[in-house]
Amino acid sequence: MFTIRKKEYLGTDVLRMVLEAPLVARKARPGQFIILRVTDQGERIPLTVVDSDPEEGTITIIFHKIGRTTMALGSLSPGDSLKDVVGPLGVPSHIEKLGLVVCVGGGIGIAPIYPVARAFREAGNKVFSILGARTRDLLILEKEMGEISSGVRVCTDDGTYGQKGLVTDLLEELIDDGSSIELVMAIGPVEMMEAVCKVTRPYAIRTMVSLNPIMVDGTGMCGACRVTVDGETRFACVDGPDFDGHKVNFAELKLRQRMYLKEEHEAVQATARSGE
Repeated sequence: MFTIRKKEYLGTDVLRMVLEAPLVARKARPGQFIILRVTDQGERIPLTVVDSDPEEGTITIIFHKIGRTTMALGSLSPGDSLKDVVGPLGVPSHIEKLGLVVCVGGGIGIAPIYPVARAFREAGNKVFSILGARTRDLLILEKEMGEISSGVRVCTDDGTYGQKGLVTDLLEELIDDGSSIELVMAIGPVEMMEAVCKVTRPYAIRTMVSLNPIMVDGTGMCGACRVTVDGETRFACVDGPDFDGHKVNFAELKLRQRMYLKEEHEAVQATARSGE
């Protein structure tokens, strides 16, 4: 039984849940994810393991209630259970002592960037974090990121908090200041990660991105999560989710992300009509 221990709202329709999953908690590393089902008739969705407590046998997930499955997940309460949780999946993020590591999180992507940033800090790196969201109500984990970073800068698209603008604006300012950046780690919407890579490419700053294309089984068997990296087909679930952003075919990735946009919209509308 994968029982929900805790549930709290971090922002508008953004929730943090603590789940009982002792085997996952024992093995999970920064950068890895789980695939869960809410019910036996539900779809399988990937969510990053934001934190884990092997002694308590729990893992923490953060998600935005935006699709049918995340809405169903968000409707549950502490004491309720999920049908199944599979993981940890994916290759853990490669953590080493490098120097200055800039972690860029956009929207719900701040959740998966957090455990990676913390691991880089624990490895002896100087971590600087750039956080962005559409509006203040969608900005999450600012306090937590501040506790593990030597500095944090925040921006919102609408200017309701921090600097008005995009994370790439803040990244360009940091580069222009002459900071000797060894690595940029970017997690967020595909368009954001692509934009970050465009900023860092002229400076040959190594940039890693975490990809979350459409996934089904999470073990490399179905091939649904295939992406093209450096001209070769890779599977995000078993070869990633982290890849060299300068080698990712973002144009293809964006097309694949939109494959089921119509069906996703219809599912949300059906859920709203049924009151589920």
